[in-house]
Amino acid sequence: MLERLNLAMDRIEECLDGRIDVAELARVALTTEYHFRRLFSALAGLPLSEYIRRRRLTVAGAEVLAGERTLLDVAVRYGYTSGEAFARAFRAMHGVGPGEARRTGASLQSQPRMSFRLVVEGSGSMRYRVVEKDAFRVVGRKARVPLVHVGGNPAIAEFVRGIGRETLRRMESLSDQVPEGIVAVSDGLDPSRAEGTELDYYHGVVTGAEAPEGLDALAVPAGTWAVFESSGPFPQTLQYMWRDVFTQWFPSNPYRSRPGPEILRTRLSAGGAQADAELWIPVERSQVTASSGVAATGTPGGTGGR
Repeated sequence: MLERLNLAMDRIEECLDGRIDVAELARVALTTEYHFRRLFSALAGLPLSEYIRRRRLTVAGAEVLAGERTLLDVAVRYGYTSGEAFARAFRAMHGVGPGEARRTGASLQSQPRMSFRLVVEGSGSMRYRVVEKDAFRVVGRKARVPLVHVGGNPAIAEFVRGIGRETLRRMESLSDQVPEGIVAVSDGLDPSRAEGTELDYYHGVVTGAEAPEGLDALAVPAGTWAVFESSGPFPQTLQYMWRDVFTQWFPSNPYRSRPGPEILRTRLSAGGAQADAELWIPVERSQVTASSGVAATGTPGGTGGR
């Protein structure tokens, strides 16, 4: 898998001045487009689309300074339909417009070319199991919230505070299968997993029962789940677990993620500083034997979480 990921990165470089087909990149990496986008975001710490945009503007910046092409020619070469659109994007990344950069020889920002390499250090072992689960429902309360990578999520905290105790008791009475009790469910995540993108958050239970009046329901089809366990400081340990699943476990195991909700069951200590947790991720068997210990070079790693 390591070699195939780097071949996909090579393909991006070859096509910076043309059309980049993400489906083709996924085929080069021998995976699905869905999994390729998610794996890239988890490894690189930024969405694939943002990396491609920054690489194009990096190379375009060098051409602007070189002065061999007109600014409009550079804009068209790197996919912009007008000089104005190119100037806005250029200024957003470099802090200066292309015309001024050419006149003054201004300093520009650079997005390094990314590659993937093996790392020799292995973080601790991960506790997990793989579960085949029949179809079920998530029943509870639903809110649309932004994705937060590090620290608490204020939108979720405010939403949960607004759920009354009687409603929570009604939810808990419906819990009739694992994971038991109140769970946090993230659904409809943007494939990029970029900070600030929105998702559907359910605070509820896993059940086979119908949703009573006043509660929302999410129908989940039968499938395979990888279940990860962690214990430690809250919420850091949970967010690191999300990161480690995508940056360590998937590259090291013959599975890939599939569309579906991600379920977190958390049990806090009395003071709320520590937590035991189970994270349920929908997975499917991969046809490719993965290489272990993949890391990204050229940008800090992501910290997937809520």
